[in-house]
Amino acid sequence: MKHFKKHCWCTVMIALIVAFDQLTKYLAVRQLKDAEPFNLIPGVVQLRYAENTGMAFSLFSGARWLFIVLTVVVCGGVLWYLFSNRCTSLWMYWSLGVIVAGGIGNLIDRAMNAYVVDFIEPTFMNFAVFNIADSAVTLGACSLVIYLLLDLFRKKEPENA
Repeated sequence: MKHFKKHCWCTVMIALIVAFDQLTKYLAVRQLKDAEPFNLIPGVVQLRYAENTGMAFSLFSGARWLFIVLTVVVCGGVLWYLFSNRCTSLWMYWSLGVIVAGGIGNLIDRAMNAYVVDFIEPTFMNFAVFNIADSAVTLGACSLVIYLLLDLFRKKEPENA
């Protein structure tokens, strides 16, 4: 029962992140496409519509099917890992769930539009335009790296030889 509850909450979290991502992309298309950028926080961030056919920073533009297949395989593998009760760390479990949610959000765009809708643009530095799904992947990956680093340096029980 413990695992069932954890899996239900993880499914809800993934669904909420994907829904929020898709809602904000829908609003970006409706409000920002063919419009001037909207200065959300002057000097920090603006909202500007962009279509990305590649991955981060528009790398590998035009490799739509490669990204679709790769995302399906990776997300499918991670979901199997999560829901087969092989992931014993709750921190790792939730980090992977957030990454999967972001992957699914961008997968929906690629499958339906052949591009990903981006709309968040930092103006305080030269950086790519991104979206909520990208943020989920990035934050989930950062959380996962922190967990793995802490786990690496955590004191281990000595093994009996």
